[in-house]
Amino acid sequence: MRNVLKNLFAYACLTSALTLTSVAIAQSKYGTTAAPFLGIGMGARPTAMGGAFVAVADDIHALYWNAAGIARAEKIRAGFTYTQWLMNTQINWAGATVPASVAGVFGVAITALNYGTFEVTTISNPDGTGESFTASDFAAQLSWGKSLTDRFSVGISLKFVSQSIFRTSANAFALDVGFLYDTGLLPNGLKLGATISNFGTQMRLDGEGLTVNFDQTGGTQRGVNNNVPARLLTDQFNLPLIYRIGVSYDILRDETNRLSFALDTAIPLDNVQTLNVGGEYAWKDIFFVRAGYNALFEKESEKGLTFGAGLRYPISTVILRFDYTYQTFGRLNPPQWFAISVEF
Repeated sequence: MRNVLKNLFAYACLTSALTLTSVAIAQSKYGTTAAPFLGIGMGARPTAMGGAFVAVADDIHALYWNAAGIARAEKIRAGFTYTQWLMNTQINWAGATVPASVAGVFGVAITALNYGTFEVTTISNPDGTGESFTASDFAAQLSWGKSLTDRFSVGISLKFVSQSIFRTSANAFALDVGFLYDTGLLPNGLKLGATISNFGTQMRLDGEGLTVNFDQTGGTQRGVNNNVPARLLTDQFNLPLIYRIGVSYDILRDETNRLSFALDTAIPLDNVQTLNVGGEYAWKDIFFVRAGYNALFEKESEKGLTFGAGLRYPISTVILRFDYTYQTFGRLNPPQWFAISVEF
């Protein structure tokens, strides 16, 4: 019991330190990061719970929320999520995990966001030049999770991140680190989780789209080449580093019913700290109803209530899951998540 209290005290101190540090930094770095898509929650089940999933992380979407969660997987898992995001943009996410005995559990995941096709306009051709361009984001990751004890697990993800728009692109590498701890407190086991996400290199746009003709004389000198090819230099931007700390607990758990509650605090270094809260009711581990609130206390936020449902359908040794989430988003069209996963 004494060791448990020591761990909880250390956890509380870490939470306070991260919170105070992030608030001070966020005030001066609001909206100054690249690849903001890395902060969009993946998976219908986690998002239905308001994004409070760091201390839950018990399905395939632990690859995104907390890689330490994949350490408890005893079978092969795979999943796909389609997200109808804001302004008619679409996000596809896919992941898989494979247990490797004493070596732990290994996983892979990819995220692809498509912004659509746009018409090229210029000052001289405001109605369009006849050209078109696309914009997209992409991330791929390799993950590893391992249980160090029967209650404590760790996870690491290495990520490649890329953004592209109109013949320019930017790339970066990032690291995610997380842990899960079952405290053993309370009848159904209070769980703690924490992650640091997107710690990595900076991103700088570069490419053919930044090539221009430069007139170094201003057209005042004859016999001088006034069309010198030049490359515009863009600024470098940090990735959206995020600390997440959370707790989860099964308020009710018997052979028929389970009612779970989860609470996370998200601490992005380019924004203010927010709270995510959510819950899940399960009937016979077959039917699920979920609800939550995303980004509680964030000023002028369009985010809000989340709702979702799911079905778990065993077929022999294979388990299929279907999940759906709807989120209110103020004046914007509500995002929706559709997910399917399999375990065998």
